[in-house]
Amino acid sequence: MKAETYPKIKIEKTTNSKINELDFNNLPFGKYNSDHMFVSDYKDGKWQNPRVIPFQNISLDPSAKIFHYGQSVFEGMKAYKDENGKILLFRPLENQKRINISSKRLAIPEFPETFFMEGLKALLKLDSDWIPTKDGSSLYIRPFVFATGNGFHASPSNEYKFIIACSPSGAYFGGKVKVLIEQKYSRSANGGVGYAKAGGNYAGQFYPTNLAIEKGYQQVIWTDDTTHEYIEEAGAMNIFMRIGDTLITAPTSERILDGITRKSIIEIAKDEGINVEVRRITVSELVEAAENGTLKEMFGAGTAAVISPIAGFGFKDTDYDLPELEETFAARLKKRITDIQYNRAEDKFGWRMEVK
Repeated sequence: MKAETYPKIKIEKTTNSKINELDFNNLPFGKYNSDHMFVSDYKDGKWQNPRVIPFQNISLDPSAKIFHYGQSVFEGMKAYKDENGKILLFRPLENQKRINISSKRLAIPEFPETFFMEGLKALLKLDSDWIPTKDGSSLYIRPFVFATGNGFHASPSNEYKFIIACSPSGAYFGGKVKVLIEQKYSRSANGGVGYAKAGGNYAGQFYPTNLAIEKGYQQVIWTDDTTHEYIEEAGAMNIFMRIGDTLITAPTSERILDGITRKSIIEIAKDEGINVEVRRITVSELVEAAENGTLKEMFGAGTAAVISPIAGFGFKDTDYDLPELEETFAARLKKRITDIQYNRAEDKFGWRMEVK
């Protein structure tokens, strides 16, 4: 959509702010919502009526197609404040591009970049006081779109709703986790929707993850759907493995999400002089490295946690513990990324965007 045809965003401010009810020094992740949300509707073949309104419930007909055919995709982003109070985003255009890639795969109309960015900026300006300033905290941003058209016929909806909602949040989770290499269930398959951030992808993970939790693990490592021989992702995150002094991660594919944190880690690692290999890695190679002592680190990477260190993994009734290192790639790379996000360091990559 051309910029000159972009309709003005309507702003409706809340008359009952909840901001004083929160302890910003002790924020859980994703539990509370800011005062407002951005909304736009797809009707009559176009996205229209962009508006920022008080955060509120949604009313839908029971035959709305989201309930029956699962047309829904989402994104995860964060807003930060630096010590001078500037509102900052990290590579937001990558999220805008990816939600449209996901939407296209699920036959959802793509959302115009102008709608996305102007709506996001308007929302953040209005709810700027909701952006935490404590180190490690941020305003988590959840853009999502879902089918609102009615009818039980199995076909794409003719109406959709796009929303951006925000949640002031602390760290996603702290400490290291133990993971179980999954040998039966699959997160995604060739030709499927694994590369899209579709809600159903995550719903399908919960049951196998619960089985792993019952065995004493916190998450699963997903393997390929055909042979279960290749490492692909860790829970809802991309995964990195350090063997010797080489950092290894699987290439993106129809099954693996093109993570924004993932691609940022790869670029920063190369800038740090770390040898990076983007290639397929087998479970047997990982186990062998653990047994001979060359497996130094494993960590998950994603927007919510940024980097989540893995303490050990389980495979075929055997647990493999990773060594405790004084200096890790995980800590080094996380610091580089978060220093850029919070405007504490030079952004030589041009990833940081100020909301003015």
